[in-house]
Amino acid sequence: MDPEPKEATRWQRRKKARPAEILEAALVEFAARGFAATRMEDVARRAGVTKGTIYLYFESKEALFKALVRESIGNTLSQMTGAVSQFPGSSRELLRFVLGAIGHFARTSDRVVLPKIVLAESGNFPEIVRFYREEIIDKGLSLLTGIIRRGIERGEFRSVPPEHAARLCVAPLLLGAFWRTTFAQFDSEPYDIQGLIDTHIDVLLRGLAP
Repeated sequence: MDPEPKEATRWQRRKKARPAEILEAALVEFAARGFAATRMEDVARRAGVTKGTIYLYFESKEALFKALVRESIGNTLSQMTGAVSQFPGSSRELLRFVLGAIGHFARTSDRVVLPKIVLAESGNFPEIVRFYREEIIDKGLSLLTGIIRRGIERGEFRSVPPEHAARLCVAPLLLGAFWRTTFAQFDSEPYDIQGLIDTHIDVLLRGLAP
């Protein structure tokens, strides 16, 4: 049997890469224009494909946005959840690991603009807000609540309401993310977001100490 032609192999590789390329183009357009103002033809032009090609992979602009959230923040959250379930160390070490990972994402990832877009469009597109709440926020808070409860049960943390502590865990990290995507452009010198993350984790763990 003749080997598969090189051109056909290249086309197959290109086809497999298209969803990721479309998502990258969508991220740029959503970040620049917001959800409402972004058009599928804008995404197609940036991705170098036709608008019809996008619809082969994503049935609507809303589906495209949801896929972008799942591919980036959702996958990161799932990986963290898997690591937490097998973590052998103390709850202090576990909480430091998880908050450090979330902080790194907030400080370095271009996907950090997504929650800003959700907030900006919340009044006109409640469905994407509901989706983000269920897919990201609820799962993230559940993960952190479980870690706090684990520490309390082991006597590593003092007794506090785990659901409130979970929100306190993530609030400064969200501040860092929103600062980076909104206010940093007006800083006279770059704000030390990593310093904020490190200080937050230190203060939080001292506050949770029994």
